[in-house]
Amino acid sequence: MIRRPLINSQRKKRGRDIHGILLLDKPAGMSSNSALQHVKRLFNAKKAGHTGNLDVPATGLLPICLGEATKVSAYLLDSSKTYRALCRLGITTTTGDADGDILAEKPIPKLSKDDVKQACMQFLGETEQVPPMYSALKYKGQRLYELAYKGIEVERKARKITIHRIELLNFDNETFEIAIYCTKGTYIRTLAESIGHELGCGAHVLTLRRLGVGPFNESQMVTPTQLQAAAAAGVAQLDTLLLPMDTALLDLPEIYLTDDMAFYLCRGLAVMVSGLPKSGRLRLYDSTARFLGLGEVAKNGFLAPKRLINLS
Repeated sequence: MIRRPLINSQRKKRGRDIHGILLLDKPAGMSSNSALQHVKRLFNAKKAGHTGNLDVPATGLLPICLGEATKVSAYLLDSSKTYRALCRLGITTTTGDADGDILAEKPIPKLSKDDVKQACMQFLGETEQVPPMYSALKYKGQRLYELAYKGIEVERKARKITIHRIELLNFDNETFEIAIYCTKGTYIRTLAESIGHELGCGAHVLTLRRLGVGPFNESQMVTPTQLQAAAAAGVAQLDTLLLPMDTALLDLPEIYLTDDMAFYLCRGLAVMVSGLPKSGRLRLYDSTARFLGLGEVAKNGFLAPKRLINLS
């Protein structure tokens, strides 16, 4: 009998069915995708994804979702973020950070800490921001940074962002350090440039560190050293570094379903549940407290499945 070669869709994916979230402390000099692929190889995971790019020179929190946890990655992508940035006054660069070529140098005026603080406060709240050319956004199928490296600049539309909180941590006449809590899509390099423009001398980011994504914070991060040590100790030790996938959704209300409710909902049917809120998404659990995924309150008041987890 002649055996036909398997087409791509029929080929069995290699790797383990491992599910959870790793909160990686990404080192400087590594792209978010390189970090993702490294983690995926260490865990020998079938499927993995990260929750939004962190600049190559930047460090800090990069949640990496393995297996079914990739189904909640979009929720983290949409979450607000916390950063700490050290910025240099008087110099603007092509990339908005220390990796770029110098565009202009201006003398730094005599400034007080209050002057810098007031400049920062100008950007508190909802505002519009034009994404930088050196970003991973796409224009006609190409990443903006790919065009930028070719010397091509295209028009970018301003996007609405919100700076929930901005705090001036330090100022020493030449540099200032800020902590920022902001919505997704906020470019800290662009914010630093805007603050520098407000002060009349320009600025760029020297170092950038992400400290929070959604419900996660810096205290939960796993360093590359810790990751390598766990990998050397074996797969079982590696797996202890993973957080349950529902930890990404802890700010959503939870609801526990009866066996019958869970049965029908897991088959794509909306169910009637008492005590539901009027609208919104919910974390779903069965009667044994097993996480089922995301549900949503439908217009008719029923609970409908939104994004379910498949661990069978």
